[in-house]
Amino acid sequence: MISRRRRAAPLIVGVVLAGALALGACTRVRDHQGFILEETLVSAIQPGTDTKDSVMNTLGRPNFTGSFDQNDWYYVSRDTRNMAYNHPHPDRQTILHIRFDAGGNVASVDRRGLEQVASIRPSGDKTPTLGSRRSLFDELFGNIGAVGSAGRGAPTTDNPNPK
Repeated sequence: MISRRRRAAPLIVGVVLAGALALGACTRVRDHQGFILEETLVSAIQPGTDTKDSVMNTLGRPNFTGSFDQNDWYYVSRDTRNMAYNHPHPDRQTILHIRFDAGGNVASVDRRGLEQVASIRPSGDKTPTLGSRRSLFDELFGNIGAVGSAGRGAPTTDNPNPK
């Protein structure tokens, strides 16, 4: 009886450790991407008084600038969460848009949040194609004997009269 318990003890310990490791993988993962937003620094940016240089000194280089107008600066901050190996979902997001006038002074400071996140669900439908439906065997063996046989093809530009 005691020898059975001694043999089963390592097995039980192994099962308990494997279960603990498996449950440890199912933890919630939080991640931060982009600019680290400090409210005191952002509130210090004032339209009409700050310039590009003062914004650069206060907040640092922007995440990206406008494609068509270099006077638009964007600072993006995003917190995501996910469970184990699932796709991350945005938990909190801030897009700080600073627009400058032609003289390089701050014209406006705009802040957006999660309302800018778009959830796109691609369609699982297939695009219809023209032509016949051929099986794998038709694709693999359909040309056997057709190479070099006359009169089987349709007219083409290099062979307008197939025989």
